[in-house]
Amino acid sequence: MNVVPESHPRFESLRIREMLVAGFEAGAVAREGLMAHGRGEAFDYMMGERSTPAAKAAAKAAAAALLLAERPVLSVNGNVASLCPGDVVGLAAVSGAKIEVNLFYDDERRRGVIAEMLYEKGAVEVLGTEDDRAVLPGLDSARRRVSAEGILAADLVVVPLEDGDRAEALRRAGKSVVAVDLNPLSRTARAADITIVDNVIRALPVMAEYCGGMKGDGPESLRTVSGGFDNGANLKECISYMVGWLGGRS
Repeated sequence: MNVVPESHPRFESLRIREMLVAGFEAGAVAREGLMAHGRGEAFDYMMGERSTPAAKAAAKAAAAALLLAERPVLSVNGNVASLCPGDVVGLAAVSGAKIEVNLFYDDERRRGVIAEMLYEKGAVEVLGTEDDRAVLPGLDSARRRVSAEGILAADLVVVPLEDGDRAEALRRAGKSVVAVDLNPLSRTARAADITIVDNVIRALPVMAEYCGGMKGDGPESLRTVSGGFDNGANLKECISYMVGWLGGRS
């Protein structure tokens, strides 16, 4: 990995790019994943590369929903594993969620590399690496292959950096969906029950912090937080924030 000087005005952005390149070279990130990151980065610019009030409100609602779920699962792809494997493991630990590898551009070696990244950060179990996986109905892509003990049985699935087809398929299967997506206009963002419009490296730690703070709360309190969340209104707020931020730069 190249050394990016901390004095560089784009230090954090360049650091993230280097992490993805390292993930690509290790075999975790698909080439297409590098391009997808660039698209998301453009939306991050339009938020000033910070967590907005709307993103934090969504993260709190997502944390409450995670704690209420009986069989929550965190779905992980190569980009997520390369950028924040420790945060995935930390969120799983505090919320009680299982971790499952699920890939659009799937192959056995990539699944193994990603699982190893998570185990190195302390994961106890990583699902989705077996070859005899079950099938999620309504999908033709490789993402239809899921663990019978994980996503197929889940009542709630957290899907950072997701494609819209699977988010919609998960909803049709009766599962609650929490998305982390920098694009508030995407099908994923609109299909999910709760969408955190934020960079995944910021969103997962915030979710974990909220989970830790609310872990002792009763079900009624958690339902108030999660049930009072309006995803459509939150997405509109995110779009308005981006428009306002861009207007302030002109």
